[in-house]
Formats: sequence, C-alpha cells, structure tokens
Amino acid sequence: MRALFFLLAVTLAAADEIIVRDADSLRVALRDLKPATTLKIAPGDYPGGHHVSGIKRLTIEALEPKNPPHFKGGANAWHFSRCHNLTLRNLRVSGQTANGLNLDDGGDLANPVTGITIERVEISDIGPKGNHDGIKCSGLDKLTIRDCTITGWGGQGIDFVGCHHSLITGCRFTGKDGFSASAAVQLKGGSSDVIVEKCHFTNAGERPLNIGGSTGMPYFRPQGARHEAARIITRHNIIEGSLCAAAFVGVDGAEFSGNTILFPTKWIFRILQETKEPGFVPCRNVLIKDNRIIFRRSKVQIEFNIGDGTSPETFRFESNRWFAEDRPQSSKPRLPVEEKNGVYGVDPR
Repeated sequence: MRALFFLLAVTLAAADEIIVRDADSLRVALRDLKPATTLKIAPGDYPGGHHVSGIKRLTIEALEPKNPPHFKGGANAWHFSRCHNLTLRNLRVSGQTANGLNLDDGGDLANPVTGITIERVEISDIGPKGNHDGIKCSGLDKLTIRDCTITGWGGQGIDFVGCHHSLITGCRFTGKDGFSASAAVQLKGGSSDVIVEKCHFTNAGERPLNIGGSTGMPYFRPQGARHEAARIITRHNIIEGSLCAAAFVGVDGAEFSGNTILFPTKWIFRILQETKEPGFVPCRNVLIKDNRIIFRRSKVQIEFNIGDGTSPETFRFESNRWFAEDRPQSSKPRLPVEEKNGVYGVDPR
C-alpha cells in the first residue's frame, strides 16, 4: 500500500522530470536526486528545512506557476551547496528563523558556483530579529535574481558575500514592522561586477542599498581582496523611505544612475568605511548621475553622512535633479565635490 501511495504521489513525467504532490513524496524525490532533474511541485503547504548538495543542472519550480507551493518554517526553507546551474522558479517561502534561501560554495572559496537563476520567488517573514536574510548568497558567480518579492526580514533581503558577474533585476523589497532589517540588498566580501536594476524598495531597512559592508577577512572571495565591493552598478530603481537611499561602504568603484529617491528620513547617501584592515582601500570612485532625488528639509538637514577613512573627494556628481519638496529654495545639496550640470529646486516628477 505504501509503495502504491508513492507511485500516485510522485509522477515520473519523463526521465529527467519529477512531479511531486505532497511533503512525503518531496522527501523521497530529494533523497534520490540526480543531475539535470526538473522537480515540479504541486500547490500546497510544505515544510522548510531542505538541503541539496552537489547536484548540477537542477530545476525546482511550481507545477502551477500561478499557484506556487508554499514552504513554511524551518531554519532555512532551502539550502543549496555547490549546485551549479540551479534554477528556482515560482515558489513561496515564509517563516524561517535563519534564511529563506541559502546558496553557497560549500566553503571552497577559490571555486565559485556558477549559473544559478532565481525568478518569481516570494519570500516573507524571515527572522524576525537578527542577521537573517531572505536570500543568502556566498561564493556565487553569474547569478541572476529576477522578479522576486521579499517582505519582512531580519538582516538583508538579499545578501551577497563574494559574488561576481551577477544581476538583480525587477525585484520588490518591502520592510515590515517588527523586523530588524538592516539592508534590502547588500553586496560585500569581495563582491564585484554586480548590477542592481529596476527594483522597488519601500522602507526597506536602514540602508536599502548597502554597496559594500563589513566582512571578516576569512570570508572574502577571492581571498586577498582589498575591497568590500567593486564595479557595482545600481540603475533605474525606485527607493522610498528609510534612513538613507544608499550607503557606499568600502567600495572601490560604483555607478548609481537613473534612480528615483523618495523621502529618505535622515540622509540621502552615506559614505562609510567599516573594514579597516591593512592595505584595504578607502571607499572611493563612485559616480552618481542622472538621478531624481525628492526629499524634505524637515527630515534631511545633511545630505551625505561621511565617515572616517573614506575618500569622498573621488566621488563624481553629474546631472542629478534635487528637489526639497517643503523648501524648494533650499534644494541644492552640500556635496563633497562640485556637481556637473545639476538641477536644483525643480520638481523632477
């Protein structure tokens, strides 16, 4: 009878495709996983706490994209270690106490995992307090996170540690009362050549975009990197609320362009240096251009919070449009260097 039950619950649609219809059959399917498998999961509630290691070309997706399976609870909903060319698509995740999704290189710092795609995944209520992330990524290259929604987290919505040549696009991040969010997107630990674009941030932590950060030296990828982040592009995003729109923290080269900033509550940008090991570069070489920046002088008296050990004189400002809604005549910001072709006091909306 038990064999018949699993025969009904797990449908082998093809040699490389498995259809799962309940939690018991999901455990069976994961136990027997082989490379190049597509796991299609039927609607319903499933427990978290799943771990997959070393399986290449694995796809896990909803059987019915408009009615995704919902993975509830556990420390991590899913933990993937050294799973090259993994695809996760049309899933729901909520209520984890560590991270929603955890993806890593298994501690092999010199050999990143490549080719992961995460798209149309909904993640909520992670933590709620402490360093607990919606999506935690360590040692991944050529990673794409597309059209995901993250609501309520304790640490970062998406946290990159030593990730490279990657894209975050079309995602939504919404903070939630009772969750100690520090950032929505954090790129640190030697991360480089990352694009964050077309995302929407609403009260998404203290630093919606934390471009850089603070990482213990043993966790950098590659080892010996002397920047938290380098060559980071953040473009065409909407950033509403939060203490600031973006923080540049130990970054060596970034572009912040074409974004819309709406009503930060203390500063507009921060320039900080939190990793101060010997030989580590100061925060430097950031281009801020073509942004629409709408704020209120009743909230923002100091546009830039500049910390010690940074090089704000290497920043460049071009063609930004600054508008203090409550005091248009006081729209011109005090910048660390002169701006080229800035527009002040005209509502850019």
